[in-house]
Amino acid sequence: MLLQGKTVVVSGVGTGLGHRVAEAVVRDGGNAVLGARTGASLARTAAAIDPAGGRTALLATDITDETQCEALAALAVARFGGIDAVVHVAAWDAYFGGLADADFATWQAVFDVNLFGTLRMTRACLPALRAGGGGSVVLIGTQSAVAAPTQVQQAAYAASKGALTSAMYSLARELGPDRIRVNTVLPGWMWGPPVEAFVHFTAQTEGVEEAEVLARLTSRMALPELATDGDVADAVAFLASPRARAITGQSLLVNAGELMR
Repeated sequence: MLLQGKTVVVSGVGTGLGHRVAEAVVRDGGNAVLGARTGASLARTAAAIDPAGGRTALLATDITDETQCEALAALAVARFGGIDAVVHVAAWDAYFGGLADADFATWQAVFDVNLFGTLRMTRACLPALRAGGGGSVVLIGTQSAVAAPTQVQQAAYAASKGALTSAMYSLARELGPDRIRVNTVLPGWMWGPPVEAFVHFTAQTEGVEEAEVLARLTSRMALPELATDGDVADAVAFLASPRARAITGQSLLVNAGELMR
């Protein structure tokens, strides 16, 4: 198993990718320490992936609050003895629009979650990662940061995730001597709750079948279907694991071949 005996902190555990990442951690033999703003979401995920409760710990956590980030890291150490990896799924991705209609106060709030919140949570976990002799930090970015989609405008989200990917290079250099690896997974159109909702909304708005909307998306893929949130979680699990011990400072697109770099 990729993560046998490893303890992985996962931020942003909700109904989509965060749930899938936590599920993959437990499936692959690890302990999952779950954080999200909504305690009910954490409880549902923990019950679903670890009914006996021996492989999960959870704490309501807002990553814009440094004290709460430190508390989640402390929970991992107290419950499982250390931290081997951190996966950052928590993000603000529901603000839409471009530059012309930008509310820069909201942009700043988006950056506070997606960039600074991720850095806060990473820093909170550094002492435990160093004490354990190293480990892995996996950032969740977005394909939109390198190739803006035509279907939706999410300039603030894309910019914040682009900044996070840029920060990754510096973090990989800074933390490399401590054997801490830092990588980013960039999902494209990822089949899961957000894209399901987009397909349903677009079909209703245009008066067409959902299959037609989905076909438009998949027509640009080298593979004839969208990657799923489970596919992205599998990539995350690999990068979090010792199997990726020589990989750092890299961005991995998981997008069924829509964009190739």
